[in-house]
Amino acid sequence: MHTVLIILLALNVAFNCAVWPQFVRRVNADERSRDAAGRPTKFLRVHRVLFAAVGVVTLVSLAGVVAALVA
Repeated sequence: MHTVLIILLALNVAFNCAVWPQFVRRVNADERSRDAAGRPTKFLRVHRVLFAAVGVVTLVSLAGVVAALVA
């Protein structure tokens, strides 16, 4: 069970690190991200919240991997 936990958490970290940066770039470049005055729209604000949540999940998963490896 210990090894399965490490593998699953490590896969989560790897997936998030591989997929989300590209998604962030695409959202930032999307025309729906800014209004005519250049201010962030709800589209961008909602995605920033998602990015922040994924960042927290990734960091917690990484901490879990490290803790499991040390234990």
